[in-house]
Amino acid sequence: MNAPQLCDIRPCLEGAVPAMMATCAEDGMPNVAYLSQVYYVDERHVALSFQFFNKTRRNILANPHGTVLVLHPQTAAFYRLHIRYLRTETEGPLFEGMKAQLAGIASHTGMQDVFRLLGADVYEVERIEAVEGEPLPPLPARTGTLTAVRRCSEQLSRCTSLDEALNSVLGTLTDFMKVEHAMVLMLDPASQTLYTVASCGYPISGVGSEIGMGQGVIGVAARERTPVRITHMTNAYRYSQAVRIGFEAASADSPAATEIPYPGLPAPHSQLAAPLLSGGRLLGVLFVESPNDMQFGFEEEDMLVAMAGHLAAAVSLMQASTESPEPPPREERPAKQAVGVPLQVRRFASNDSVFIDNAYLIKGVAGAILWKLLRDYVQLGRTEFSNRELRLDASIRLPDVTDNLEARLVLLRRRLAEHGPHVRIEKTGRGLFRLVVQRPVELTQA
Repeated sequence: MNAPQLCDIRPCLEGAVPAMMATCAEDGMPNVAYLSQVYYVDERHVALSFQFFNKTRRNILANPHGTVLVLHPQTAAFYRLHIRYLRTETEGPLFEGMKAQLAGIASHTGMQDVFRLLGADVYEVERIEAVEGEPLPPLPARTGTLTAVRRCSEQLSRCTSLDEALNSVLGTLTDFMKVEHAMVLMLDPASQTLYTVASCGYPISGVGSEIGMGQGVIGVAARERTPVRITHMTNAYRYSQAVRIGFEAASADSPAATEIPYPGLPAPHSQLAAPLLSGGRLLGVLFVESPNDMQFGFEEEDMLVAMAGHLAAAVSLMQASTESPEPPPREERPAKQAVGVPLQVRRFASNDSVFIDNAYLIKGVAGAILWKLLRDYVQLGRTEFSNRELRLDASIRLPDVTDNLEARLVLLRRRLAEHGPHVRIEKTGRGLFRLVVQRPVELTQA
C-alpha cells in the first residue's frame, strides 16, 4: 500500500480537531503538546502556528525534527507526519492566511483573547504514515466543484462585456455551488481601495461601496494577493462598514455623506476571498460568505481561486479590446428634448462626488465620468460617447491606461439604474455607449 500524500489527508488540516506534536530536547527528553493549527502550504510542506515560546518551540529550534499526529474529521483515521523545521515567516501571504484561519478557530473555541499568531513555522513533510486502526468508511467523493469551474470557464469564453462576465461568475456560484452571498470588487490603483461592482444575495447591492487594502477578509486577500478563508465567525476580520454608512468630514467644498453601505452579512460565520490576478497585477477580489459555520473548505477555496483566475483573464482581455474602431458621430442636439422638472446635479470637485436631487450617487473616477457626460449633454447636446475619448479626456484623471475603465462604466451604469430611470447608460457597440436623459438637467459645480 502506498504511503498517503498530503493531498490525500487535507481534511485533517482544516482545524476541526486539534493536532498533537511530539518533539525532543537536546538531552533526549520528549515532549508532546497540542497544536492550534496545521496549515496546508503545498504538496510537500505544512505550517504550524507559533503562538508561544514554550517547550515545543525550544525543542524544535534545538532539534528541527518532530512528528505531528492528525485526525481525519470524517473517518477518525489517524496519520503521523514526520516533519523537519525550515523557517518562520512573520508577514506575507502565508502568515496572513494562517492568521485569518486561526482567528476563526479561536473565536469558535472561545480563545480569541489567547490565540495570537506570532509566526508561521514552515516544515517539510518528509514522510506520512497511516496509524493502524479501524477507521470509518470514507464519505463519497465530493462532486461539483470542477464542474462549476468548467461551466464558469465556458460561460466566460462567450462573454463580450464585463457586465456579462460578472453575471456569469455570480450565476455559476449561485446556480451550481448554491452560494447565496457573493460579490466582486475591483481595485482603484490611485486610492488603493476596492469598490464593489457586482453582488448577489444581499438586501442591497452595495455597488460602489468601498473597502481599504488590509481591511477584513477582502482587504487582506487583496493586500497579500492570496486566498483568505475563515470557517467560523470572528470579529477580527469583519469589515466595520457592514452595519453602518460611513461619513466623510464635511467642509466648505465637500459633501457630508459620500459612502455607500457595504452589502455584506452582519454576522458571517464563513468567508472566503480570492484575489483577481492577471500578469502579476491585482485587479480585484472575488468574495463569498455564509451565515453557517464550516461552509467553505479547501475544495471551495481551490474552486474560487480557479474562477478568480478565469475572471481576471477575461477582464484583462476585455480591457484591451474595449476601444471603438471609430469615434461616435457628434450630433448638434438630441432629436427629442427631455421634459419635466429639472434634475439638480451637483458635483464636488474635491473628490468628484456627484449628487442628484441631493441624493449621493457616485464619486471618484466614475463621478468624473458622469460629470463629463452630463456636461457634454447640456452644453453640446451629445448623447453618443466612446471609451476612447474617455481615456483621452484629462478632466477624468484616469490613473493610467491600465486602469479598468470598463469596470468604472459598469459601476456607473449600475448605480444609475438603482437611482432611478431618469438618467441611464446604454451600451451601443464595442467601446460605444449612449447617455439617455429623460428630464432636463441643471448642473452645479461646488
